[in-house]
Amino acid sequence: MSNPETPQENQPDIEVNDAAPQESHTDTLPSIEEQIRNLELKVAETHDAWLRAKAEGENIRRRAQEDISKAHKFAVEKFAGELLAVKDSLEAALAVPEQTVDSFQSGVELTLKQLVAAFEKNALIEVNPAGEKFDPHKHQAIGMVDSDQEANTVVTVLQKGYLIADRVLRPALVMVAKGK
Repeated sequence: MSNPETPQENQPDIEVNDAAPQESHTDTLPSIEEQIRNLELKVAETHDAWLRAKAEGENIRRRAQEDISKAHKFAVEKFAGELLAVKDSLEAALAVPEQTVDSFQSGVELTLKQLVAAFEKNALIEVNPAGEKFDPHKHQAIGMVDSDQEANTVVTVLQKGYLIADRVLRPALVMVAKGK
């Protein structure tokens, strides 16, 4: 028989290690606190980016309004510069002490050419609709007259009209033919 205090020969030897076994993998999920901290950082970054984008949008809008304001304010600058030459010519004509009718007429004609050139440079187009069909968008009829022309045809132009960039600046004042 065997002695209970002696190990049995048929049983394998088992080593007992009091230290906890070392695990080779680490915990890959961050703690709740770390997740919250990361999310708070992302929220702060997103909020900062939103504030910057909002400020940039407001700056763009403000700059655009300033540009529009300047464009309105100085839109006539080029045209006004062209008209200065016309004014100078008129003043020079009036400053001549002894004028003849011929010199005065040639000076006025030269000044008119300067004015027409200024109009052309600035897309100011003269409308002289004599003989054309009446167009209420471009003409203003003052009255109707008996005429051999077709009805609603411009017979007489009392005052020329003007377009600026295909927009009516001033309609032509006209007399229109009555129907036969």
